[in-house]
Amino acid sequence: MWLAVLLFFVFVVTYVIQQVKKPPNFPPGPYWLPFVGNLPQLKKLSKKLGGQHLALSHLAKEYNTNVLGLKLGKDYVVTVFTYPLIRDVLISEEFEGRPDNFFLRLRCMGQKRGITCTEGEEWNTLRNFVNRHLRNLGFGKKPMEKMIQDEICDILTILKKDGSDIQVDKFLAPCVLSVIWTLITGEKISRENNQLDELLDLFNLRSKAFDMTGGTLTQYPWLRYFLPEWSGFNLIKSVNTSLKNLFMKYIREHKDGWFEGRNEDLIYRYISEMKTNTEASKYFTDDHLVMVCVDLFIGGAQTTSRTLGFAFLMMIMYPEVQKKVQEQIDKHYDKNSSIEYSDRYKLPYVEAVLLETIRYRYVVPIGGPRRVTKNTTLDGYYLPKNTTVLISFYSINNDPENWQNPEIFNPERFLDEKGSLLPDEKLIPFALGRRRCVGEILAKNCIFLLFVEILRRYNVSLAPGSKPPTGKPIAGITLSPESYRVKFTERSL
Repeated sequence: MWLAVLLFFVFVVTYVIQQVKKPPNFPPGPYWLPFVGNLPQLKKLSKKLGGQHLALSHLAKEYNTNVLGLKLGKDYVVTVFTYPLIRDVLISEEFEGRPDNFFLRLRCMGQKRGITCTEGEEWNTLRNFVNRHLRNLGFGKKPMEKMIQDEICDILTILKKDGSDIQVDKFLAPCVLSVIWTLITGEKISRENNQLDELLDLFNLRSKAFDMTGGTLTQYPWLRYFLPEWSGFNLIKSVNTSLKNLFMKYIREHKDGWFEGRNEDLIYRYISEMKTNTEASKYFTDDHLVMVCVDLFIGGAQTTSRTLGFAFLMMIMYPEVQKKVQEQIDKHYDKNSSIEYSDRYKLPYVEAVLLETIRYRYVVPIGGPRRVTKNTTLDGYYLPKNTTVLISFYSINNDPENWQNPEIFNPERFLDEKGSLLPDEKLIPFALGRRRCVGEILAKNCIFLLFVEILRRYNVSLAPGSKPPTGKPIAGITLSPESYRVKFTERSL
């Protein structure tokens, strides 16, 4: 009896020691608790400081390290700070993997599918397909710009009727979404589509509910059985069901209407690839197609519209900047001139304002999680295979060594003494390497054209009766501007 108790005691002590023992030369960080690691500490600190990105930066400063080592539940999680180290991670092959955890599989409807969560040959094949065929459909070319201009015309028509009280990011999100939708399905999605508003609301809820580590649900998936609402399980299930039903409807319609040589949108081109008899065709399934659509849908809808939301918020908070933007636009264009993305070199101050908005309020403070595909080292520290790596873009954009007074909104930091644009390699909103953002070209076009076309016709100010914004972002998977409403007043040109 006593021997059994003693053996059990020894087993428990040994297990606890193994739970809190760090791998040799693992990056600095706080001590780990048995079973939960640093999860309670990180959640508490994130809530106190206003976001996971702030909590991670706080811990990195506390432990005086540019590579922070944590354990969240059973997973080793390392966060990387400073531009040189982040650049190394982004371009190095051993950091190209994606974690295989419950949250990411749930995001992909039970399996790792699409281009965001896959890796290796599967990811490479699908990514190359998407890049190639989006270009063939006009991505980054005149046809795509024409789609954006058509959406801008719709927006200007609405503002002409009544622009007295509008929530900017929600107002602009359908514009970006519609361009992506047309490229994927060949159809223009209507602003009056109630399902579109519901999906945008679901995305916003999802973003606020989770962080880039997937929230508590990643470490403790069994919580979905006992606390499905609190853990966020029901929310993700709701998003998944809505998205899958939506895209499968269009996939079925496309399959019914497909014939050899039909290629006017991404789904038709994908179906053509499904019907080829090649080794790569095994990756072209309905499940993969749904997730490819979701990846493009989520990535394009939120990040671009939220960046524009912050950009117009800065114009309200800094009216002198708005005035200088409009003066530069007026210098080169009259009311009836057409503006193209290729004209941006004429508007260096406008570009500087947009670059500074991205730096000052970058909507993705923590990059999508990477997985170490083999034992490796970073900054002299040992990272075991399958370690999750988080990238702190927030730290780059707010590092005093990179930017003078980073807490101040100052577009002039991107201009030289002659007023010419002075880009900085340390601002990397679309990442680097082979996992660089697929939607970069669309995002740049949308942000520039929407910003310029609206401000050359309208002054923006806070809508009457609206609470003055503080400019402080709302944290989640992506940062979003606090809710504010805008009055668009037509300019006399």
